[in-house]
Amino acid sequence: MTVVDVPESVSSIESAYEELLAAAASIETIRRLEKEGVDAVIIGCFGDPGMEAARELVTMPVIGPGEASLLLAAHLCHRMSVISVFQTLEATHRNQAYKAGVLDKLASVRGIDVPVLELMSDSDATFDRIVEVGRRAIEEDGAEALVFGCMTMSFLGVAPKLSSALGVPVINAAQAALKAAESTVSLGLSHSKRAFATPPKYRDEVQPVAPASSGARSLAEH
Repeated sequence: MTVVDVPESVSSIESAYEELLAAAASIETIRRLEKEGVDAVIIGCFGDPGMEAARELVTMPVIGPGEASLLLAAHLCHRMSVISVFQTLEATHRNQAYKAGVLDKLASVRGIDVPVLELMSDSDATFDRIVEVGRRAIEEDGAEALVFGCMTMSFLGVAPKLSSALGVPVINAAQAALKAAESTVSLGLSHSKRAFATPPKYRDEVQPVAPASSGARSLAEH
């Protein structure tokens, strides 16, 4: 797996506006990577910016960590909660759950009120805050599993520790996306072009590319 930076994108994504700014640059990078023979791409943000549009313009799998995490959590519980950076992202995550077909399993979205770029500045304090908010999601909202609603939060590597502390499965979005990419590629599958049809004006540009066995790549957007 290789992490590919998108330098012309935003430094962090904490709103629908920033997702839109990130999407265009990411899509062009994804198109370039397919031409280089990459097997699959993972969007580097839980919000999955540009995922559906990218799937229209390439034939390799494009994995969104948000979608992958929500689908995995749906296998593990009846009710899940997304632990995000800010409560203002609740509508975004609920829309993701709706699109993934698991909205009826979403117990809540809870924000920890720590900006993306500050999550790693004091990892112990961040973990304590996640524990506090996660416990409230379990006790007050009925969550039976938790999903990290931020890729940077996932990079803290505390999912097993948090799961042990709270007694429920905790989904690391980065790992869920990677395993989804690996399994999709190993099965020789990709997204249906009936679901993500190539726009007519781009049909001559979108052709299957023979994989170079370089593995899934993640786009680091924040």
